Amino acid sequence: MSQSRTMSMIEAVTNVVAGYGIAVLTQTLIFPIFGLHVTLAQNLKIGLVFTLVSLARSYALRRLFEARRLR
Repeated sequence: MSQSRTMSMIEAVTNVVAGYGIAVLTQTLIFPIFGLHVTLAQNLKIGLVFTLVSLARSYALRRLFEARRLR
């Protein structure tokens, strides 16, 4: 049984949203170690950019593997 495109998107979104909080928390803890001092608002925006990139990557890879599976 194959996964529909809609379910692929739902899975990718769920995965990325779950990781967003961890990413922002990690950035908050790690950035100062490297001398990067950003506001919470900036940290949330940076996290959002990486989240959108991660979502696109996850969805594209899922579709690629699904297409290969069907061949």
